[in-house]
Amino acid sequence: MASDVPESSKRQAWFCTTGLPSDVVVDVGDMTFHLHKFPLMAKSKKLHEMITEQEKNHTAETVSENSNNEEIREETDTEHAHITLPDFPGGSEAFEAAVKYCYAVKIELTPLNVAPLRCAGEVLEMTEEYSEDNLVSKTERFLSQTVFKSLKNSIKMLKSCEDLLPLVDSLGIVQRCIDSIVSKASSSDPSLFGWPVHDAISFDGAASSRETSSRRNGTGGDKWFDELKNLSPELFKRLIVAIKSRDLNPEIVENCLISYAKTRIPGVNRAGRRSSSSSIPSEVEQKELLETIVTNLPEENGLRSSQAVTIFFGMLRAANILNASDACRATLEKKIGLQLEQSTLDDLLIPSYSYLKETLYDVDCVQRILAHFLHRVEQMTTTADVDVIDDEDAGDEQNRNRFVELMLVGKLIDGYLSEIASDTNLKPEKFLELAFALPEQARVYDDGLYRAVDVYLKAHPWLKEADREKICGVMDCRKLTLEACTHAAQNERLPLRAVVQVLFFEQLQLRQAIAGTLMSVDTGQTDMQTVPVEQQDESVVEGEVVRHLGSTWTAAVRENQVLRLDMDSMRTRVHHLERECSTMRKAIAKIDKVDPVVTNGRRGSIWKNFGCKFKTQVCDSQEPTLVQARKTRTHKHLKQQ
Repeated sequence: MASDVPESSKRQAWFCTTGLPSDVVVDVGDMTFHLHKFPLMAKSKKLHEMITEQEKNHTAETVSENSNNEEIREETDTEHAHITLPDFPGGSEAFEAAVKYCYAVKIELTPLNVAPLRCAGEVLEMTEEYSEDNLVSKTERFLSQTVFKSLKNSIKMLKSCEDLLPLVDSLGIVQRCIDSIVSKASSSDPSLFGWPVHDAISFDGAASSRETSSRRNGTGGDKWFDELKNLSPELFKRLIVAIKSRDLNPEIVENCLISYAKTRIPGVNRAGRRSSSSSIPSEVEQKELLETIVTNLPEENGLRSSQAVTIFFGMLRAANILNASDACRATLEKKIGLQLEQSTLDDLLIPSYSYLKETLYDVDCVQRILAHFLHRVEQMTTTADVDVIDDEDAGDEQNRNRFVELMLVGKLIDGYLSEIASDTNLKPEKFLELAFALPEQARVYDDGLYRAVDVYLKAHPWLKEADREKICGVMDCRKLTLEACTHAAQNERLPLRAVVQVLFFEQLQLRQAIAGTLMSVDTGQTDMQTVPVEQQDESVVEGEVVRHLGSTWTAAVRENQVLRLDMDSMRTRVHHLERECSTMRKAIAKIDKVDPVVTNGRRGSIWKNFGCKFKTQVCDSQEPTLVQARKTRTHKHLKQQ
């Protein structure tokens, strides 16, 4: 067999190199096949009928027109039969493989070429009734014995059926392939589907134990989900509908949908590389595909991972850009809200794509997502209360999980508030609504809220005093750390009332520390929860604050600084004196080794010059000097006030 491309023609020519002149010419697509009629007629009923009919027509026409011309009749006998097969399934490649089969040439069947060959055999009527061991029966055996026993091969063959519709569908091959995929997925071990989105796992019925081991180690095998990205949207929809009809594990459905969306819809996979698809669908096709994918997402019990949440956020952004339906966006918001603790701050920063919104980021969308999360937490609380009655340990475990999730989301929302606070178009009502949405248990400390408040006041200097006090009302001064209190006490952007509250609670903490009643940090509660502030008289509280706002507070801070300096000076002096004592001990030890007579004569002068004088300086001179200096500095500070 050989092919040639003549210079004078744009069509390609294919010749059978058997040494015999060809007597049949078949045109398929852009290829012209020069063949022999007997091998073709022996295997193909269709070609047998076409060649026979053409020969009869040519013979009848020639005899009627030239009954007395013997020379023309001989030329007619040697004419080639010319057959044209338009829209042949699989094109010239499939016909070439079928021709080789007619010539008894061994052809290799694969998951990619078996469907075109099956359709070619159907069109050419190469059935078992016409000829024994024909192409149709051969391809059917390969489908049942090889392709449909492997999940990966079934997906590959389903991909090859795209250009063969509707013929391949009428033969039932598409549905059989889809049923094979669903059956293999449902019969596999459900534990194998608990992998993250990026894990490499392959499902092959003929896989060896070595391949299975490599898949478990993450070192071998292909992701069968990656094969789905090559399917057309039409076939993918049919596959997903079939998968959902079998009530498979929601993770399987969600993995398939996520893998397909990452490849087919630009912008969904922000963290990964760009789509490897050769052709990018139009915006209308992307919108229809996205709505189809979102519609088929399982409502609950799907994937719970940061990668999956990031993909959902990417799909939500794409839905906003493509102006998808409200139901599509609402489904994505609910999916995200059910596992909001898995998301990051970068995920929450969804730009506003609508001209109707003044803010830079879509704050309303984040509020709806947070509402879904809080609803789930409320359901968890109800379930935990019921479990406490049946199993106390299970209830405690759910309470811990709920607390951890609340803490993660609280930190996330505080960071989001700090990011959006710099937007000058953000109204105080929106800021307050989002800040007050979380329950009190979501924050152990309000430092994140304080940072958001500070950023908001800095970006909105025109706010009235009443609005500034409302903004500061979102944080609890009793839940600020020492660093936040120190910063807030010196923050000129805060209203006076907020500064007063910060200083007052800091003073109460100082009193409790002095009295020894400060609560242990291990209790996880704030320091001021033991103080019944609500029961104190308002006038007494205000008088206490005013009294400590003035000279007492400033003097206390300065006195602490003076004491710290005195202690440092005393420490330095003590070290210096210790070195002098060590030197003198060594000198005395040397003198004691000298002659006793000389030592007795000089001992008095030594103690006079060194010992007694040194002790007097340490006890009578140095210590009073330090105390006097400290008193003098304190007196000067108080006098200046």
